[in-house]
Amino acid sequence: MKTNFYNKSIEKYSITPNGVITSKSHSNIALIKYWGKHNNKIQIPLNSSISYSLGKVYTVTRLIYQEKKKKNNSSIRVFFSGKEKTSFLPKILKFFYRISFYCSYLRNFNFIIETSNTFPHSCGVASSASSMSALALCIMKMEKKLVPSLKEDFFFKKASFLARLGSGSACRSIYPGLVVWGHHQSIEGSNNLYAIPYPYEIHSIFTKIEDTILIIDDKPKKILSSKGHKLMNHHPYARERFKDANQNMNRLISILKRGEFQEFGELIEHEALTLHAMIMTSRPYFLWMKANTINVIHMVWDFRKQNNKNIYFTLDAGANVHLLYPIQEKTSIIKWIYSNLFFYCKKTIESFCL
Repeated sequence: MKTNFYNKSIEKYSITPNGVITSKSHSNIALIKYWGKHNNKIQIPLNSSISYSLGKVYTVTRLIYQEKKKKNNSSIRVFFSGKEKTSFLPKILKFFYRISFYCSYLRNFNFIIETSNTFPHSCGVASSASSMSALALCIMKMEKKLVPSLKEDFFFKKASFLARLGSGSACRSIYPGLVVWGHHQSIEGSNNLYAIPYPYEIHSIFTKIEDTILIIDDKPKKILSSKGHKLMNHHPYARERFKDANQNMNRLISILKRGEFQEFGELIEHEALTLHAMIMTSRPYFLWMKANTINVIHMVWDFRKQNNKNIYFTLDAGANVHLLYPIQEKTSIIKWIYSNLFFYCKKTIESFCL
């Protein structure tokens, strides 16, 4: 990766001493899952991944900056849905520390970060992806003020690069549509440092996919994803998992071109269950699925078999279920979901793949 994200020319530009920048960024749902990263503290994945960004599931962040009067450490305060959240501060401080080499101008300001979601936080709907990518976009808008000549391509590449240093999957939330992160020999331009829009042909059936999210558990996860990633470093089945993920990416490239929705669905279900199999066979092992997660999966399988419908599930690192289906079948499928699955969840979020 030859792009240099440290720009010394920033030093010769000025910016208003006080300002407010707002950005919105969407959550994403991975089809080929990233699980496991190199033990180097800079968020490098051990396998490539691909995701859809989600239309109605997003974070809005306001970055309020004020130039410092004295040469001391920057002050940062974080507010979530109107309430100050000191518990969020360690992660934010770690993020600012990691990006300080690439965004040295941040040291000259104090910040207030105000953020809110359209979905529950820390329950397995990729809140860290949307929140860290929204913050990264705010920072790049600040950099754009400093360097008005920044090209759009560089802006988004660096935003993705920065977002990755806050949360790995956040780098994929910078872009709409299908997005790839992690080097894969079959995908030109793919790399470990930032995500890229999927560069190849996509059949029209995959451009209008609905995603109904069943919130089975809206409480924060007891075990965060960051801990689960670390457990892959000594996982007994890690090597085979990474090999399988790379093979599945090759299969998906072909499926996306041919428009085979059944093959697509079977592949994403396999990936979801494989992710949770890795979680359940870690040392120490743990379980994110709830009883109603299992109930929903069996209901989906039975409905699909009996009615020949294109509805498939995927799971992120949590108990909640994403149901993906083509927009052409939305009327009958959404009716079935509300008639048969509402009992198993606390709420639903009707979204779509951007």
